Amino acid sequence: MASYSTEIPQENVIVRGGRSRDRLVIVNTSKSALIAAFLGVVALLPLSQPLTAQSAIAPPASAQMDNVEVQKLARDILRVGTLERNSVMARLVERGDTDIVPALIQSLRFLRQDPWTVTAALESLTGEKLGGDWNKWMLWQEAHPEITPFEGFDAYKEWVFTKIDPNFSLFINPGVAHTIRLEEITWGGVRKDGIPALVNPPLVTPSDRDAGYLEDDELIFGVEINGDVRAYPLRMLDWHEMFNDVIGGVPVALAYCTLCGSGILFETDIEGRDAAFEFGSSGFLYRSNKLMYDRETNSLWNQFTGQPVVGELVDSGIELRVRPVAITSWQKWLARHPDTKVLSIETGFSRDYTPGKPYASYFNSPDLMFPTQINDTRLAPKDYVFALRLGTDEKAWSLNLFADQPVLSDTIGDRKIVLIGDPETRTVRAYESGDISFSKLAKNATAVISPDGEWDITEAALIAPDNRQLARLPGHVAYWFAWQNFRAGVETRVN
Repeated sequence: MASYSTEIPQENVIVRGGRSRDRLVIVNTSKSALIAAFLGVVALLPLSQPLTAQSAIAPPASAQMDNVEVQKLARDILRVGTLERNSVMARLVERGDTDIVPALIQSLRFLRQDPWTVTAALESLTGEKLGGDWNKWMLWQEAHPEITPFEGFDAYKEWVFTKIDPNFSLFINPGVAHTIRLEEITWGGVRKDGIPALVNPPLVTPSDRDAGYLEDDELIFGVEINGDVRAYPLRMLDWHEMFNDVIGGVPVALAYCTLCGSGILFETDIEGRDAAFEFGSSGFLYRSNKLMYDRETNSLWNQFTGQPVVGELVDSGIELRVRPVAITSWQKWLARHPDTKVLSIETGFSRDYTPGKPYASYFNSPDLMFPTQINDTRLAPKDYVFALRLGTDEKAWSLNLFADQPVLSDTIGDRKIVLIGDPETRTVRAYESGDISFSKLAKNATAVISPDGEWDITEAALIAPDNRQLARLPGHVAYWFAWQNFRAGVETRVN
């Protein structure tokens, strides 16, 4: 019986349902290593005679066991050979408690040899016939919150994840506070900070040689705060998914979840705290959404809501304030803002920053990479929506609405607003409109027409010929699946 070190080289890491790009984990094609190498446990013994799924659950000696034994058996699923695992499953099934189901589903993702031993137990305990498809079982688990894990599941989850990266114990550990189900937290395919955040990254002017990499039609995140104008190309944020910066004197972080198509600009300076938060990528996901973490407390935060969901800051009442950000083309941004600064391609990291390099296949596919429920099918899962976040007032609009109607008047709560959009570049800006009626764009598309003249479209406000101003409102673009999951029931205009 061979054994393997827990220090697994990056190239040997095995991932099912994970992201695949140059800096991410690579599936190990050596069948002898398989899950043993991944988890650093003993190699699986070959069977002298093949078992069937029907014979996997054998009669147990006793169904009675305490919680310590349950925790041990949960670990044994991933660290023993097939014959021993067969006995483990028999004992757990005879025990008859569904609190082991989350551990079985967790095991199914990583168990490469004879996964039907787990599948048979899952089907026996739940009555569901979903086979060995981890994605289907994760969807089933999301739809069944009444299935709660055994006492000590947090320690079990820590044990599994620290075999991938010991640093994961900073986030999930025994007794950790949480407002989301730990069983729904999944590994995204990278270790802690495997997707490195940019911190106060170098910027250049458009005339600098280091800005010559930019192409006219490529997309950027555009931000202006207090007259400080910045452009952060998606070709680089695809690789980093987070920047921490100070713009116009305001500490901010752009949290970009590539999986849910959502880049949200948050203020990171919270009243009553000594320093602004600095965020990184934890390596974990929740319902196909990035779980970022703050480097002060190592709490996990939901990227979509700006709230801490696991760790020290749970129930702190903290919710990050959303700032306006626009996705648009570099050509259009530069025409509006010739004084802009732009992210230098010399980020300090070695990456292939060719546009679309890491995620082109995902962005161009209708499929999701990780499982999450799609309960509202009025739009396709990866159709884009623009979401406004005004405290308790929230609302979203399909970007398809702007194809034939770039200027859209509407309301959110008791506010009258106007939205100006271009689905081709994923650009939407929203403003207070008050009693002003806006009809269409001016010919140059940098102003919007009202009965009393053309109002200039700026990043901070709509500005009338007499210098009256209507404030910009904070919003962002996202895939429909993420909005309908995390903001179920919130009004959305789809037609």
